[in-house]
Amino acid sequence: MMKLSTDTAHAARRNFLGQAGALAAAGLLAPAAGVQAAPATDSAAAKGVFWPGGARLVVSLSMQFEAGGQPPKGTDSPFPKVDFPASVPADLTTNTWFAYGYREGIPRLLDLWDKHGVKVTSHMIGEAARRNPQLAREIVRRGHEAAAHGPRWSSQYAMSRAQERQFLIDGTRMVEEVTGQRPTGYNANWLRRGPNTLSLLQELGYTYHIDDLSRDEPFIEQVNGKDFLVVPYTLRNNDILLIEGRNYSPSQFLEQIKLEFDQLYEEGATRRRMMSVSTHDRIGGSPQMVRVLDEFLRYAKSHPGVVFMRKDEIARFAAGSTDTLRETETI
Repeated sequence: MMKLSTDTAHAARRNFLGQAGALAAAGLLAPAAGVQAAPATDSAAAKGVFWPGGARLVVSLSMQFEAGGQPPKGTDSPFPKVDFPASVPADLTTNTWFAYGYREGIPRLLDLWDKHGVKVTSHMIGEAARRNPQLAREIVRRGHEAAAHGPRWSSQYAMSRAQERQFLIDGTRMVEEVTGQRPTGYNANWLRRGPNTLSLLQELGYTYHIDDLSRDEPFIEQVNGKDFLVVPYTLRNNDILLIEGRNYSPSQFLEQIKLEFDQLYEEGATRRRMMSVSTHDRIGGSPQMVRVLDEFLRYAKSHPGVVFMRKDEIARFAAGSTDTLRETETI
């Protein structure tokens, strides 16, 4: 079987996507199958340029700032669930586990990012930022993005539209008041947004959200008839899921994210690819995990054409690129 050249294969893929978008628009494909793509005649993608400066792969790092914003008891932790009586106001042991995140974890991660000259996105719970304002401001001072993560740990999908609107307003205001940076990106608690979330985010001036696992590149979907950016998140490369939830060793985590990197780097020769890695203050900021992340960053940077971008930067670039995929369905 004859092997297509890189240029020919890339052009064939773009032609297929364009045809799929046209079929979907005509009602001949289910919405889930249709993706509209800009014509490849004079686009940057047609010339093999998918990212700023001709980068081959973008790595998007998250540093979730949640410690201090958790409920006093009843929250997720490595400890067995206990039904504390009303006479016990707080789960003190669990709260020390969270405190590690702002006492040790984030300071250690900040030094790691500085060591490698990379900038990350920090989704901040409003109460966490308010209780540790100096640390929240230090994140922004070092050039990282302050994004929103709600004012506190709550199930916003169960709220009425009015309740959720106020919830989002409160979280936005708390992060902005502490850091001086108004969030433009959002992450719901455990990604569990509700039917009104995207509409409310758009109304409140947000430009992107990350509560979507469906692609390995940013894309545009329609909310209220207007463009809204998705910068996809990850569970595959996520310390809270793999290290805490599945008891991976740090070396297993490193192996997994290296394998993910290798595949996306290979695909990045012919299409826009983005790798997402998620760290959480009290988990990714532990000594052994920082060693793993240090090794991964050195590994990724040893490959030509790899860049690290904040999620707001990715969203801005994707919004202005004619080659950004446009989904015909909004999930």
